[in-house]
Amino acid sequence: MHRKFLRFLLAVSIIGLIGVYFIYRNVAGPEILAEGAASVYVEIPHGTSFEELTKLLLHKKLIPNEVVFRKLAQQLNYTGDPVRSGRYAVDPGMKLPDFIERLRSGKQAPVMVILTTERELSDVAKKVARFIEPDAQELLTLFQKQDFLDSLGYTKETLMSLFIPNSYEFYWDTSPRDFIRRMVEEHQKFWKRKDRYLIAERLGLTPAEVYTLASIVEKETLQNDEKERMAGVYYNRLQIGMKLQADPTAVFASRDFTTNRVTNYHLGVDSPYNTYKYKGLPPGPIAMASIASIDAVLYHEQHDYLYFCAKGDGSGYHTFAKTLEAHKQNAEIYRENRRKRGK
Repeated sequence: MHRKFLRFLLAVSIIGLIGVYFIYRNVAGPEILAEGAASVYVEIPHGTSFEELTKLLLHKKLIPNEVVFRKLAQQLNYTGDPVRSGRYAVDPGMKLPDFIERLRSGKQAPVMVILTTERELSDVAKKVARFIEPDAQELLTLFQKQDFLDSLGYTKETLMSLFIPNSYEFYWDTSPRDFIRRMVEEHQKFWKRKDRYLIAERLGLTPAEVYTLASIVEKETLQNDEKERMAGVYYNRLQIGMKLQADPTAVFASRDFTTNRVTNYHLGVDSPYNTYKYKGLPPGPIAMASIASIDAVLYHEQHDYLYFCAKGDGSGYHTFAKTLEAHKQNAEIYRENRRKRGK
């Protein structure tokens, strides 16, 4: 009887050791990703159930053993629906318990939303949707929701002036409203820095008007070192009530964004955005303006120039003039330079 009991204890011990080894081998031992590998990321949409998550992780081959995953998740109290949304990193050498704890705690890996000089709000929505969960249509719908815009003090025409091109850290599951709220915060920070609010006020312009003028400068030249001079031309025209006559506004009014040359067709489009037709600034920006262009307006060069003309020599620079007669001479030089270049 005593020997049978000892055999029983031995058998139980062996089974226990096997169990311990199994747990070590399948839970604590194996790594989801080997050391030295690049981190991978799992994006879990809002409303995802535990079952849907399990299928997702199996599809991505991030569960070494489904049975162990389910049991361990249950032990760690991670089986309720829905699971936490977000973007989560799987680091090299990470063990399954650590990964489940990361999912359970909601410790997300942030994303960088990169805003550049997009043309229209629809382009902004498409760009942002590349980085966060909401799709472009969700974002654009909010961008056009008038009561929401009213609460922010913007219109559909001026909303573009909210966006300052830069890189911003977000969580992947950020909602469209939270995205906009963050942009409002960043906008305010930007204008408070370097006394930009105060400088705009001294110029007799609102931040939205500075941004609108900057968007024109943005589309007129790619050369940052001449933007302050060009902004000065447009500011001088505004001060004397002269039409801005900015080619990019005529292009924007026509929506002919593929054109390489501005023709009489573009100049004749009847739109409040066409500054050949109407005095003053257009109703809103014609593109996202870079920080360089915004500051070029705020710190524009003080001079007497009222005209500028592309040099036509392929440099991308412009020649500036104080009188219409001098401008006409520059225009002739431009045409001659183009002829020499076979343009």
